[in-house]
Amino acid sequence: MQDNVILQMRNIEKSFPGVRALGGVDFTLRKGEIHALMGENGAGKSTLIKVLTGVYQMDEGEIIVDGQKAVIRSPQDAQNTGISTVYQEITLCPNLTVAENMFIGRGADLLVKQKEYEKRADEILGNLGIPARSRQILGSCSLAVQQMVAIARAVDMQCKVLILDEPTSSLDDKEVNLLFELMRNLKSQGVGIIFVTHFLEQVYEVSDRITVLRNGELVGEYLTEDLPQVELVARMMGKELDELNSLGENEEKKTQNGEVFYEASSLSSSDALPFDFTIHKGEVNGFTGLLGSGRSESVRAIFGADKIGGGEVKIKGEAVKITKPIEAMKHGIGYLAEDRKRDGIIADLSVRENIILALQVMNGFFKPISRSESEAFADEYIKALNIKTASRETPIGSLSGGNQQKVILARWLLTHPDYLILDEPTRGIDVGTKLEIQKLVLKLAEEGVSVTFISSEVEEMLRTCSRLIVMRDRHIVGELKGKDLNQKKVMETIAGGES
Repeated sequence: MQDNVILQMRNIEKSFPGVRALGGVDFTLRKGEIHALMGENGAGKSTLIKVLTGVYQMDEGEIIVDGQKAVIRSPQDAQNTGISTVYQEITLCPNLTVAENMFIGRGADLLVKQKEYEKRADEILGNLGIPARSRQILGSCSLAVQQMVAIARAVDMQCKVLILDEPTSSLDDKEVNLLFELMRNLKSQGVGIIFVTHFLEQVYEVSDRITVLRNGELVGEYLTEDLPQVELVARMMGKELDELNSLGENEEKKTQNGEVFYEASSLSSSDALPFDFTIHKGEVNGFTGLLGSGRSESVRAIFGADKIGGGEVKIKGEAVKITKPIEAMKHGIGYLAEDRKRDGIIADLSVRENIILALQVMNGFFKPISRSESEAFADEYIKALNIKTASRETPIGSLSGGNQQKVILARWLLTHPDYLILDEPTRGIDVGTKLEIQKLVLKLAEEGVSVTFISSEVEEMLRTCSRLIVMRDRHIVGELKGKDLNQKKVMETIAGGES
């Protein structure tokens, strides 16, 4: 078996200031194998790939390629060693031909020997079964074929190890099947493929082995046939099946039977597939699923944060149109985004200015909130949410993550929303602040506010939600409430109903 190994990464350590990203991780890839690298957000997958491709320098460890110790200090070193990567975003030139994309940058004689290169390109495309011709303009090809051309370029550079980083995220089912055919073809030619994806069903369709990382450490390497989906989900989330089986069932939670506040039928956006969704007045529900399952994309569609593709929306039984955030806000909907630094705080503005931002947008900038009003609002919510800040005029960027999150919550509470969407409101904050936010969510529900709550921590959602919508591969695959609200059932549903 050792003779069949094409790549070994041993005891890989990588730290950034204050963060240990990889802690002694081992990874082994064999010739003619498709090996899925799995883990939740922050598990260390990207860091491991960047170490392998020379984007990051490892602190400790060694890399062995085809039996020889490799020194990889740059992407060029990786390429020279026989390691190629095809990323989720296609990095080729759509205005050039397929042949030009395959050979550009690999010699000054591309134009001089154009016919020779086109002939060679057609041979490679034919050998790999790629449905494209050398003279085609790349932009006229489907996304799947463009991905395959990127793979053909990598393979022609005599790669021994091919890394496919989320290659199917923008493809439909037919295109995915085309790509899988190519992967199997390369596998039969002895290429070792590292497949990084969030789509569980695709892992089981095409991979031979699975390596799972969690919190920067190796959980284990498994033959795909020996690891049922539900066990894979358990290992990614950090819960062993024995532990899950011993968990007592949650107390049956009170279901909300009030009037329906918001209802969507076949709602879709540029990033969300069509889905149906309902929330009642005073209900706390949530979207759950692994990263990439479509949970954040769904709530962004509800808020109109992405381009809406279609569907019907009713609020309190009346049809409304919500295609942008300001329309959602005017219908009583607030949205705390997943990435507070990118989509939430304005770091250079003060706590006061960040708190009044949403209300000011709703009022319109020709009706500015007075300084005295804004100071009173800020003081009220700093006290109500126990925001730790030197003063209301302190730049929000200097606050801790938990206090920044409280400021954004204050921003939306100031608009007195009827429906509040909270996407990862407790990510990266301390336990005490997490509990405060959870208590606040339940208090808002008691006061009649509808809340959709998303968290990567399933236990947190079980504590706060009376109903969970389970997502996988951007589809809703189940809805859990009552006695089914337990971690084991959530993971089984994500995994596809296996027990």
